[in-house]
Amino acid sequence: MKETVTILGAGSWGTALGMVLADNGHTVRLWGHEEEHVAEINRDKANNRYLPGVELPEGITAYYDLEEALEDVETVVFAVPTKAFREVARRVKSIVKDKITIVHVSKGIEPDSLLRISEMLEEEIADITKDIIVLSGPSHAEEVSRRIPTTVTVASKNMEAAQGIQDLFMNQNFRVYTNQDLVGVEIGGALKNIIALAAGITDGLDVEGVVADGHV
Repeated sequence: MKETVTILGAGSWGTALGMVLADNGHTVRLWGHEEEHVAEINRDKANNRYLPGVELPEGITAYYDLEEALEDVETVVFAVPTKAFREVARRVKSIVKDKITIVHVSKGIEPDSLLRISEMLEEEIADITKDIIVLSGPSHAEEVSRRIPTTVTVASKNMEAAQGIQDLFMNQNFRVYTNQDLVGVEIGGALKNIIALAAGITDGLDVEGVVADGHV
């Protein structure tokens, strides 16, 4: 069954996931908070600011008007930075009146409260939420946008909801696996970024070479 899905966040990851959905025949509304950027995406059929050189498939339309982007949709994908989650969630709550399925695809923990993203969403929009699902994995937007084989996980307390999102995204290049460990997937995603930064620093400092030379 084909759906209309709204993705909140017109960065590299939101756009790449929109491409996956469009490849699967779904209609994608890609919401961005900068009117000029949205106009560029629709004009160029590409998101050259974040994914240069990648042509967007048919089925993706960028929106600046949030109310228009959310009209009559059942699934909303949050692909905004962690620091913007509460603001965007509150705007969604002010617009949406029916229950919707929420998928969040961002990695991180709120600095002051130390809440996971699903906990932030539960605080802000629990009364309009059918289910909260997290999609995460060792993936790169640039590779997904070029249809390089990628595996991710979707997790939810409601396994049926997780399987529904699996069906939405799964294709021959984008493999989706399910589990009920929502907490573990969120924490793993947040820690992955820290480990990746440390690995990048050690690579940049050529730590392996230093060790090999006997300087450490």
